[in-house]
Amino acid sequence: MGTTQAFTYCRICEPLCGLTATVEDGAVLQIRPDREHPLSKGFACPKGIAMAEVQNDPDRVLYPLRRRADGEFERVSWDVALAEIAARLNGIRKAHGGGAIGWYFGNPATFSYSHPLWTSAFMGALGSRHFYSAGSQDVNNRFAASALLYGSPVLVPIPDLKRTELLVMLGANPLVSHGSLVTAPRIKEDLAAIVRRGGRVVVVDPRRTETAAAFEHLPVAPDGDAWLLVSVLNVIFDEGLEDRGACGLASGVERLREAVRGFPPEETAPRSGVAAEDVRALARALAASERPVVYGRTGTCLGRYGTLTAFLIDAVTLVAGGLDRAGGAIFGASPIRIDEIAKRSGLATYGTTRSRVGGYPDVLGTFPAGVMAGEITTPGPGQLRALIVSAGNPLSSVPGSAALGDALEQLDLLVCIDLYVSDTGRKADYILPATTFLEREDLPLPFLQNHLTPYVTWTEAVVPPRGEARQEWEIIDAFARRMRLPLGSFGAQRLAYRLGVRPSPRTMADALLRTGPHGDWYGLRRGGLSLRKLRANPHGVVLGDHQRTGTLRRRILHKDKKVHLAPPEILAEIERLAAAPEPPAGYPLRLIGMRELRSHNSWMHNAPGLMRGKRRHAARVNPKDAAEYGLQDGAPCRVTSEHGSVVLPVTVTDEMTPGTIAVPHGWGHEGGWQVANAAGGVNVNLLASADPSDLEPLAGMAHLNGVPVKIAPA
Repeated sequence: MGTTQAFTYCRICEPLCGLTATVEDGAVLQIRPDREHPLSKGFACPKGIAMAEVQNDPDRVLYPLRRRADGEFERVSWDVALAEIAARLNGIRKAHGGGAIGWYFGNPATFSYSHPLWTSAFMGALGSRHFYSAGSQDVNNRFAASALLYGSPVLVPIPDLKRTELLVMLGANPLVSHGSLVTAPRIKEDLAAIVRRGGRVVVVDPRRTETAAAFEHLPVAPDGDAWLLVSVLNVIFDEGLEDRGACGLASGVERLREAVRGFPPEETAPRSGVAAEDVRALARALAASERPVVYGRTGTCLGRYGTLTAFLIDAVTLVAGGLDRAGGAIFGASPIRIDEIAKRSGLATYGTTRSRVGGYPDVLGTFPAGVMAGEITTPGPGQLRALIVSAGNPLSSVPGSAALGDALEQLDLLVCIDLYVSDTGRKADYILPATTFLEREDLPLPFLQNHLTPYVTWTEAVVPPRGEARQEWEIIDAFARRMRLPLGSFGAQRLAYRLGVRPSPRTMADALLRTGPHGDWYGLRRGGLSLRKLRANPHGVVLGDHQRTGTLRRRILHKDKKVHLAPPEILAEIERLAAAPEPPAGYPLRLIGMRELRSHNSWMHNAPGLMRGKRRHAARVNPKDAAEYGLQDGAPCRVTSEHGSVVLPVTVTDEMTPGTIAVPHGWGHEGGWQVANAAGGVNVNLLASADPSDLEPLAGMAHLNGVPVKIAPA
């Protein structure tokens, strides 16, 4: 077959950088950045380049595996695995109903255009509410805030980095993460350009991150973001600095004004960690700017007030005059009618149903993963008895992994669809081999409206699947066939299934593109989008210079077409903030998480190229704290919370604010991946509470930031 070059895009994180794969005889030899990609322009981070090692990893699962009586796995055929799994699932349905079967999907599932739709359709066909995702450890609070603000959880603003004058960024480190909830492959250059044109980038973080070191750093207390934002609102309202025209977009302005009246920065400073004069200066700068925007990501999501914080981020942007305006927080448009698809598919929900354990609202049709252990162990109608896990490793990512591990062993059936025998997979009854993103065609469906520059692309598979790996949608379809379930995220799709026609994701994608705002309408609009056009443009198609502004009113789903600034849920959260108890005695420090350039959650530690350079998992500690608690750089320490303890080395660094320690997540492996296991480290989520009642109330977010801890030499 010889050597060929194939163009594709990365599906590890949200920049979706263009990649060039060198292929020989059906195998990937190497991956390099795509120099012709119109947005990433020859940039790709180490993780994208290392995907060749994941693709060719000798530890990959390439054939269906079944657990034997002795606990070891044996290879079986697809026919045997599918028949047995379907029979056991049908047995559980017959005995307990379809609602006894659950599904958990991890972060990589979101980067597939077919995986989430087919999974949702499968759960809908079962009539099960046991649908879980990694979103409750990541971003569900943002969707909940959008539902409260705009009536739609998928209406999420993005910071207009190319035109803003003042960017205030909380809990984000895009020089390492490369951005999230905004797709901007060269985000480092976008941020630098703000300063070059006379603007400011203010990074609010308990740690002097790589991004904070490059711009203006405003230290904040761990989990202090909500206190900071309510005090910023307090100053803007108290000094009459709000943009009256912008406030006309909203209802509840006066109720919000009254709600934040009791939070002057002088009183919030002990909780926010930000001096009153700095809060007042920030509030005045936001109000004075012609193009302000406040943006927050994961660091703001995983504290006690995640949904409130996400809500306040948009509220501050609105009252400062930056919402739905050039240079502010704008609402991207997709070449596919994402709003309508989400609504029709039943995915765009918030609070439609409540979890059996804890009573938490669904977010995009999923419940918080933090209740899964309780749903398995709590008897009664609707008890979770079988679980399918795809592209996820909840034993590593969900708080209280010890409790979840015990619960998983009580299931009647556990099936994992994955690239590896993960920590979770070690407990599975069956492990089914999934394709890598290099082995499947794809469309960046969930991220199209997040592009700072309007853009769309399509990729074919770069290489055939190794071994007997299959795409997740194919596996789900095979389950449904054997279980006689009619799948379909849309009514027409379900009807087709009943008539014996099973539309493929490719067919659906083409139809959605062709009937979208830029579509060719099957030849009626010359030059419009179709899969054929995208295949002819392997580097993608740029659809405009900027996302449009002034679109919010027609996209809001509230009946009054206004932004709701004072929903009862948020007013109650502000009251809860005011009544927040003092931290527990005996735990003087606060634990935060952090991103690493050569890690991605729990699944890329088996790539040797990413683990070179004597990488180690460590707790980052300020020199003052190290001296006070007798810690030595490089020596082991014990970090203890009310819920557990871990031992790992210390890295003493002045990048940490005193009183704060940072530990990266995703380490401490015990699966079938040799390099990852040898890397050591610990699962920092052992320090988080496994009690469902400790989850954030409005989105069920895990409490992983600002955890009270103590530290001592080990």
